Amino acid sequence: MPPRVKTTHLSMKEVHTMRAMRAERFSGYQELKLVEIPKPAVSNGRVLVRLTAAGVTPLDYTILSGGHPRAKAPLVLGNEGAGVIEDAGDSGLAVGSRVMFTGPYGVRENGAWQEWLLARPEDLAFVPDAIDDIVAASLPVAYLTAQTTLTLAGFKPGMRVLAPGIGGSVGNATYQLARARGAGKVISTAGSAAKTARARELGFEDVIDLTTEGLADGVRRITAGRGVDIVIESIGGTVTRACSGRIDPAIAHPTFVTPGLDPGVHRITGFMRRKWIAGSTRQ
Repeated sequence: MPPRVKTTHLSMKEVHTMRAMRAERFSGYQELKLVEIPKPAVSNGRVLVRLTAAGVTPLDYTILSGGHPRAKAPLVLGNEGAGVIEDAGDSGLAVGSRVMFTGPYGVRENGAWQEWLLARPEDLAFVPDAIDDIVAASLPVAYLTAQTTLTLAGFKPGMRVLAPGIGGSVGNATYQLARARGAGKVISTAGSAAKTARARELGFEDVIDLTTEGLADGVRRITAGRGVDIVIESIGGTVTRACSGRIDPAIAHPTFVTPGLDPGVHRITGFMRRKWIAGSTRQ
């Protein structure tokens, strides 16, 4: 008689559902609910990713506050994340690969604040072994935004770049990418002496402490009065207004880029005399 084999019977609920943090309505954080929803099944043109970490970005707040016209509730938020390919479908990607992603997720379809996600292969990037899941989940939005805006601005090695907000994801990523790509000078800002000191400890040399020095004065000091070629501004409000006057008027075609313009606005010429303004939007 063959040996008896111990079996475990899983309920349909355990097999086919997953946990998700879902916004039932867009009227604030109180509308986020931990729910159980169907686990997605892989389909043509999609890859099933088991989430190991999810990012939180200002876009999530915008959506949760009812400020995004394309998002419809109920919706699982999370525009970026990292995980492991569990089912590669017909993509040709290797099961078990560590990946990070961003795209329409958490905006036009359910996002990263759940246990599994159906992702498009073209939205995935492999994660190097030296980068852990939490760091990987925080990279796609900030660094793709920084790369897109620098490209849109026509960045070239030797240019001087102003990217306010060293403590913010886009400001920090822009500083690092511009410097790595050979910028002549990269300048950022901080809102306190402690943040400025910490930034300098981490190797960000040219950071203006806005509690002791105005933005215009700081830019003039650091550039010896020459100003900057490009402004990548992601904060908005008074910072945008201040930055728009910091582009060196002696430069024939300086560029001002903000990731925060209305969707569909890519470039407006003549926004300011002899200055260009460009908007970078991904959603």
